[in-house]
Amino acid sequence: MLTLAFCAFLIDTVALAQSKRELEKKKEKLNKEIAYTNQLLSQTKKNKSASMNQLVTLNRKITQRKELISTINSEISVVDTEMKQVSTDIENINSNLEKLKKQYAEMAYYAYKNQNTYSTIMFVLSAEDFNQAWKRMKYLRTLSDYRVQQRNLIIKLQDSLSGQKAALLNVKQNKVQLLAQEEKQKQQLDKEKKDQVLMLNNLTQREKKLRTDLKEKQRQEQVLAAKIESIIRREIQLAQEAARKKAASSVSADASKRKIESPASASSALTATPEAIRLSNDFESNKGSLPWPVEQGFISSRFGKHPHPVWRDVVLNNNGIDIKSSKGARARTVFEGKVLRVIMVMDKYAVLIQHGEYFTLYSNLNEVYVKAGDKVITKQVLGLVHTNEDDGKTELHLEIWKGSSKMDPESWLARR
Repeated sequence: MLTLAFCAFLIDTVALAQSKRELEKKKEKLNKEIAYTNQLLSQTKKNKSASMNQLVTLNRKITQRKELISTINSEISVVDTEMKQVSTDIENINSNLEKLKKQYAEMAYYAYKNQNTYSTIMFVLSAEDFNQAWKRMKYLRTLSDYRVQQRNLIIKLQDSLSGQKAALLNVKQNKVQLLAQEEKQKQQLDKEKKDQVLMLNNLTQREKKLRTDLKEKQRQEQVLAAKIESIIRREIQLAQEAARKKAASSVSADASKRKIESPASASSALTATPEAIRLSNDFESNKGSLPWPVEQGFISSRFGKHPHPVWRDVVLNNNGIDIKSSKGARARTVFEGKVLRVIMVMDKYAVLIQHGEYFTLYSNLNEVYVKAGDKVITKQVLGLVHTNEDDGKTELHLEIWKGSSKMDPESWLARR
């Protein structure tokens, strides 16, 4: 019974320790993310007037701060559970120890009073035969050993728990520190929320210009989207034509005619070669684990339709995701493939790479280090991400296509 209780105690202790380690890692990660977000904010504060870029970064920081406070609360909860669990276990062991001491005392007293009648020797000699006498001796030895083992186990367990209780005094100090951290983070959060309100007021005063800038950005995005769709459609057409020609050269004229009337699907046309099939399969099998297209950064605008961070009457529609990074960030490939096209929209570049049936687009680049036809490998640098001198924003736009269908890049990238 005690052994089972001890095993249960060990399991609970290991689970709590693992939970604490996970929370500590998460807290460390969040602190690093907040530090990086602070770095991004410091780069944009050179511009005295608030910008949409600053608001997005501040919103991100507030979200991180809330998550950090929640993590600290979870740490405090784990510490409280650990303290309660160990205290309960110590009480249980002490109770069991008192019961065993009482049992030992009663046995000793009973043996003393009945030592002439029920001595160990008489108990053995009174057996009906040798076999029974042997069993009685074995029983007495086993009982004695069991008592000794139980006593030693209890003493050992009690010593262990006493040591853990002493260690929990340090945990209590840790709890005090966690509470202080929580209070500090709450104060920081209050300050950031006030900054958020001031920033929103500033942006409201400049709403007319900002809306004009947004419309221009959306117009450029539409131009880029149209170009990408046109390029991919053309690539599919070329692949289908190649498939038809190949079919025509390998069958009779009548069969060839029927092939031409029934062109290959976009998927089969784009994966007409063993290399294309391999690339497509490898790309698809890496969903959820593709490297990020920049070394550091966070998603500032997600895929699909979502409300504007300030104007609720404005709905944004993103064909991919935008990743905010620091000045000097370089775009890199998320997977091996072939550079299909380098495109220029206004004064910035975009790189379209083919991975069999899949395509990835990296746009808002100042400089490009590859050209059409180049074979690229995973994490190869493609170019320098553009930094807006007005608001200090450095943001890479990433899109993933499967044939002519747009995909959500966030679900393809590895979790950070």
